[in-house]
Amino acid sequence: MSDNTSMSRSEYVTAFFDSEAEAEAAIARIEAEGVPRDLIRMVAGGLDAGLEAGTAAAEPQSKGFFGMLGELFMPEDDRYVYAEGLSRGGFLVTVGTTSANRDRILDILDDEGTVDMDAREESWRAEGWAGYQTTSEVAPQRTTALATSTDTDAPIEVVEESLRVGKRDVDRGRVRVRSYVVETPIEEEVSLRSKTVQLERKAVDRPVSAGDAFVDRTIEATETAEEAVVSKEARVTEEISLGKAVDTRTETVRDTVRRTEVEIEDERDDLKR
Repeated sequence: MSDNTSMSRSEYVTAFFDSEAEAEAAIARIEAEGVPRDLIRMVAGGLDAGLEAGTAAAEPQSKGFFGMLGELFMPEDDRYVYAEGLSRGGFLVTVGTTSANRDRILDILDDEGTVDMDAREESWRAEGWAGYQTTSEVAPQRTTALATSTDTDAPIEVVEESLRVGKRDVDRGRVRVRSYVVETPIEEEVSLRSKTVQLERKAVDRPVSAGDAFVDRTIEATETAEEAVVSKEARVTEEISLGKAVDTRTETVRDTVRRTEVEIEDERDDLKR
């Protein structure tokens, strides 16, 4: 695939196919996209259409492949390659496009089997095809993507990029505080007392008083003992909370912006001379 330039009101893309079925399938899909048939052109190749297979294209008589490709303002080195492909029986499709449908047309042509002409040229040269000759030993390079040609009457748009710098929040990790209960065994010593009742008997010998003689009496005593009593009191000893400290920094953002430069060549003075 190569760049070409057209003098018509449309922008054209070109693609090359090995078979007529692939070319027709691409054309059918392009027509289904709403492209008028008069903006689509297919050139069928063959040995008897103006060039001989395996030879470099010369200026043919009566509009052969090479001359026809010149009508598309295709670069001369590309014309030789495409002319050779047509002489070998290939099919060239050109489509007039607009800025609105151009990308879709390119996708369709790729999907239907567009030939990589750079790879095809290398294959032909390996077989001995002389191809396009330049003063340099290095063959000229061409873009391998489908390219468009613009209307020479259309204005040139001067485009300039501007840089917009914004801000966004970025997660840099988090701090989590979690409380949980831990039980720790402790020991305390406490002194406990107990009171027990003891029966004491001792021998005596004294006269009985009148009031105490033969009277029923009961005496009693209660034994007591101390035991440990445990109680607990919870007290707040510390408070932990999370806050945010705001730091401000200045950062320099570096990038590149593009703009369209226009060169104007005015040859009117030369013609007046």
